[in-house]
Amino acid sequence: MYLFTLLGNLLIMATIWSEHSLHTPMYLFLCALSISEILFTVAVTPRMLVDMLSIHHSISFTACASQMFFSFTFGYTHSFLLMIMGYDRYVAICHPLRYNMLMSPGGCARLVSWSWAGGSVVGMMLTLTVFHLTFCGSNEIHHFACHVLALLKLACGKETSSVTMSVILVCVTALLGCLFLIVLSYVFIVAAILRIPSAEGRHKTFSTCVSHLTIVIVHYGFASIIYLKPKGPRSMDSNTLMATTYTVFTPFLSPIIFSLRNKELKNSIKRSFYRTFCPLSY
Repeated sequence: MYLFTLLGNLLIMATIWSEHSLHTPMYLFLCALSISEILFTVAVTPRMLVDMLSIHHSISFTACASQMFFSFTFGYTHSFLLMIMGYDRYVAICHPLRYNMLMSPGGCARLVSWSWAGGSVVGMMLTLTVFHLTFCGSNEIHHFACHVLALLKLACGKETSSVTMSVILVCVTALLGCLFLIVLSYVFIVAAILRIPSAEGRHKTFSTCVSHLTIVIVHYGFASIIYLKPKGPRSMDSNTLMATTYTVFTPFLSPIIFSLRNKELKNSIKRSFYRTFCPLSY
C-alpha cells in the first residue's frame, strides 16, 4: 500500500508534467496535492514499517517532534489545497469568462505557495505548543506514531487541559474553516449547474467536480471522526485505528480516485504508458 501510494502519486505528477494538455490550473493543484500526499506518507509510514519489523519500538524526542511537525504541515497543506481546488472549480463553472484572468499562472503559483506556508505555520505552532508541555510518568505512546492526541495524554501540569483544548480547537477550526469554504463553493457550483438547460450539459459540468468532491468526503470524513468523535470506553483503540486509516488509507485512495474518475487524466496516463513502453503501437 505504501509503495502504491508513492508510485500512484508519482505517476500522476509525471503525467501532468509530460502532457502539455494538462498544464492547466486544475492539474497544477492536483500535482501539488500529489506532492503533499507523498511527503505526508513519507513523514509517517516508513517509521511505522520499521517499528513493525523491529523488536525495540522507540523514538527520540527530536524525531517525535519532527514527525509531528511534518505530519501537521503536509496534512494541513493537503486541506488548504483541497480548498483551493474547490475555488478553482467554482471559478471555472460560475465565472468561465473570467477564468483565465482569475486563475492566471502567477495567481495559481501564489495560491499553492500560500497553502504550503499556511500548512507550515500551523504545523510549527501546534508542534511547539505540544512539546512545551511537561511530560511525566509513562513515556509509552499508545499509537503507531507521534500523534497529537496520544502525546497529550502523557502530559501533566496545570496548563495541560487548556493546551489540549487549544490544540484541538486549532485543528478543528482549520479543518472546518476549509470545509466551510469548500461547501460554500459547491453551493454556488450546484446552483450554476441547475441553470444549465440540458441534462447532458449538467452531467458533463458536474463530472469535472466528482473526483475532487470524492477526495474531500474521504479526507474530511476520517479527519472529523478523529477530532470530533465522542469519548468512550475504547476511545484509545478506536482513535489509533481511525488515525491509522486517515494517515495510510486516505493517501492510498487519492491517486486511485483521481485516475479512475477523471477521464482526461486517465486517457493521458494511457497515452504516456503506450508512448513510453509501446512506442511502435502508439
